[in-house]
Amino acid sequence: MSELVFFSGTMDCGKSTLALQIEHNRTARGLQGLIFTRDDRAGVGKLSSRLGLVTDAVEAGPGLDLYGYVVEQLSRGGRVDYVIVDEAQFLLSGQIDQLARIVDDLELDVFAFGITTDFRTRLFPGSQRLIELADRLETLQVEAMCWCGARATHNARTVGGEMVVEGEQVVVGDVAQSAAEVGYEVLCRRHHRRRMTSATARAAALSPDVLPVTAT
Repeated sequence: MSELVFFSGTMDCGKSTLALQIEHNRTARGLQGLIFTRDDRAGVGKLSSRLGLVTDAVEAGPGLDLYGYVVEQLSRGGRVDYVIVDEAQFLLSGQIDQLARIVDDLELDVFAFGITTDFRTRLFPGSQRLIELADRLETLQVEAMCWCGARATHNARTVGGEMVVEGEQVVVGDVAQSAAEVGYEVLCRRHHRRRMTSATARAAALSPDVLPVTAT
């Protein structure tokens, strides 16, 4: 039976790599998939991994009807055996409903990949809707690590190496950005609460075991 599966995890935990691996494995078995993505680091219409792998994809902008797009491909004689969606957190809630319709009405597997929460620890609308609708939720087992060595569970937005907690929910960046740019860093909950990035920790020369002076 076809499923809507949501693979989630923090940034830098291998979500896009797994998406590309699923594409490779199914293509090797003679299946043909359709890949959607949104705001990938490699540019419009690309699905890329930090390992350097990249493939073409359909850019799922806010005006794209995902169900309608798949139906159109099938109506033109195209073959679609499954659907992969990367950066699914950026999709609109209605587009997630369209993914569920692809599974239910067209009987195709849909594999969605994304982070669940933003830099303020708030759920992305797309991720929230996936949690509500997915047949199966999978947390990736490749654990990203905080600078202190603990498991990273939160995504922090940084500017000049310092964590920020205000701004637009969606600002495209990467964990490999230079310190002067808007970037992201994965942190454990403790250091996300303290707003302590690797850069600020080095600057302050603080041990991760030092307690904060003021309560938060």
